[in-house]
Amino acid sequence: VRNNPRTDRFSVVRFHHVEFWCGDATNAASRFSWGLGMPLAAKSDLSTGNSAHASYLLRSGQLDFIFTAPYSPSLSDPSSAAIPTFSVSAHRSFTSSHGFGVRAVAILVNSADSAFAESVSRGARPVAAPSVLSDGKTAVAEVHLYGDTVLRFVSHDGADHKGLLLPGFEPVENEAYQLDYGIRRLDHAVGNVPHLKSALEYLKTFTGFHEFAEFTAEDVGTTESGLNSVVLASNDENVLLPLNEPVFGTKRKSQIQTYLEHNEGAGVQHLALVSENIFTTLREMSKRSGIGGFDFMPSPPPTYYRNLKSRAGDVLSDEQIEECRKLGILVDRDDQGTLLQIFTKPVGDRPTLFIEIIQRIGCMVKDEKGEAFQKGGCGGFGKGNFAQLFKSIEDYEKMLEA
Repeated sequence: VRNNPRTDRFSVVRFHHVEFWCGDATNAASRFSWGLGMPLAAKSDLSTGNSAHASYLLRSGQLDFIFTAPYSPSLSDPSSAAIPTFSVSAHRSFTSSHGFGVRAVAILVNSADSAFAESVSRGARPVAAPSVLSDGKTAVAEVHLYGDTVLRFVSHDGADHKGLLLPGFEPVENEAYQLDYGIRRLDHAVGNVPHLKSALEYLKTFTGFHEFAEFTAEDVGTTESGLNSVVLASNDENVLLPLNEPVFGTKRKSQIQTYLEHNEGAGVQHLALVSENIFTTLREMSKRSGIGGFDFMPSPPPTYYRNLKSRAGDVLSDEQIEECRKLGILVDRDDQGTLLQIFTKPVGDRPTLFIEIIQRIGCMVKDEKGEAFQKGGCGGFGKGNFAQLFKSIEDYEKMLEA
C-alpha cells in the first residue's frame, strides 16, 4: 500500500512522547536510561512539589520517554500533578491488569482542542478533555487508542516545544553522566488488538490516517504461527501506528494471542526507535546486556548472512555485513530503501512489551524549503524478516514453556 490521500482530520506534527506506567518510576527510568543511552532530562516528583506522582523524563534527540508511578493517595494533592490527566485509580487498574506498559502515545498537534473535538465528533471515545497547563500555552487532551492505552494530543501555543516537554517538570543536569548511544526518535508504535478490522475502522475514522502498508499471515508468518497487520500513517508519514491481530488454526498459538493473554487485553507491543548509527547503538547496548540493560532475541542462522550480500551488497559494505552478523542485525529492503533492525526480548516480567532498534537507509528528499529529510517508512517494516522474528519468538516461548 503506497497511496497517500492526505486525509488527516487534524494537523499532526510528529510523535511527542511516550509515557510508561509502572510501580517504581525511579528504577524503571534508570534501567531504560542505562540500557538505551537516554539521559535523565527532567523530573516532576516530591522534590519539585508534585505529591500526586513521580515522573521522570528521559531524552535522546527527539525521543522522549516518561516513566510515572503514583504516590500514596492519602498523602497526595491531585492538583499538584504535572500531568493533568493522571489518575491514581486508573494507574492502579492499569498496572494490576497489564504490569509495566505504555499508557500514552503522545503526538504533537497544532491544536489539542481541535484534535480532541474533531476526534470525538468522529467517534473517538474521550478520556480527558483539553486542559491548558500552568504556562498558559501548553494544552493536553486524550482519547482512547486501544485497550487501556490512550492517544494523547499535545500542543504548544507559541511556546518552544523543544523545551522541557510539559510545564511542571524541572530540568536535571548531570554533566558527569551524559549517555548517548545514538538513538534519535520514535519511528512507530505497534499495537496488538484482538480484532484488526474494528480497531482499524475506529482509528481511521477519527484520525483520518491512511493505510501505509498491510501484511497477512502469508507474508509474515511461519509454518507454526502468524499475524495480520496494517500500518496507519499521518499525512507526512512521520507518525506510524501499526496494528496486529492474531491468526488462528496454526500449529502454535500466535505470538499476538500470547501477548493479549499475558497483557490481559490490547496494548502497545513494541516501540521502534531510530538510531543514527545502528552499529554504534548496538555495540553500546550489548555491553550492558545482562548488567541492567536489555537482552536481544537470538540471532538468525549463518545462512541468513551468507545470502545477505546478494540482497543488500549494493547498500552495505562487506565490513557492515560482517558487523550485522556479529550483532544479529536483520536487513530488509523495499523498492525505496533499506531497513536494518533488531529486537530486544520483552523488557518486563510478562512476555509483552519489547523494543526494536532500527536504521533506515535511502529515501532522501527535499521539502519546500529545500531541506533534506527522509521519507517515513523508508525500507518498509521488515516484511522479509518477520518469519525470522517469529521463529525467534517461538523459540523464546518454547524456552519459557520448558
